[in-house]
Amino acid sequence: MSAQHIAPIQQERLADLLRSAAIIPVLTIERVEDAVPLARALIDGGIRTLEITLRTTAAASAAMAIAEQVTDAVVAIGTVLNPQDLARASALGARFALSPGATPELLDAAADSDLAFVPGISTASELMSALEHGFGIVKFFPAVPAGGIATLRALAGPFPQARFCPTGGIGDGDVATWLAEPNVLAVGGSFLAPASEVRGGNWAGITERARRALASLRR
Repeated sequence: MSAQHIAPIQQERLADLLRSAAIIPVLTIERVEDAVPLARALIDGGIRTLEITLRTTAAASAAMAIAEQVTDAVVAIGTVLNPQDLARASALGARFALSPGATPELLDAAADSDLAFVPGISTASELMSALEHGFGIVKFFPAVPAGGIATLRALAGPFPQARFCPTGGIGDGDVATWLAEPNVLAVGGSFLAPASEVRGGNWAGITERARRALASLRR
């Protein structure tokens, strides 16, 4: 599959979306009833772009509820593992989709899809495959276990055109350091909405966590 299947304008729009988001919460929603209050709590804290992972039976319904009831939210679908997941993400009306990794089959399907896609990579070979399919924006996952910023900087040498959304093992105290890297557009993480706070309905706490994270970037 050649890179010409992906319009450069789509990649630039995706880059703008990620850059404006800066921090993307990775949300694993176990109960549909938590979806809307969780999304509203994050938006009240200044975070609009939300990655809903396809890791639970509630995920699809949660994404639909947020898209329908929280109009300020930019819904992305994460944990896309195969072409079927990609089709589900598109049907759910996602603005873009992300994967933790990428098989040739998934890259081929994404290259032919109208849905913006961020494939996951952790090695130079995986990045080369993504670039060959036209994906210059990738998810560096798992970012910290895969070598952290040192690996990201090493990849920047032979692949200066690549831009990254690092996710995995990043805490709220590390976000500004990652975003200072010139090839990083946004950072993803579950730290903004800990599972215990979601289960307990601590929406005010999640809002405050989001506000603090954004304030740390301004400082």
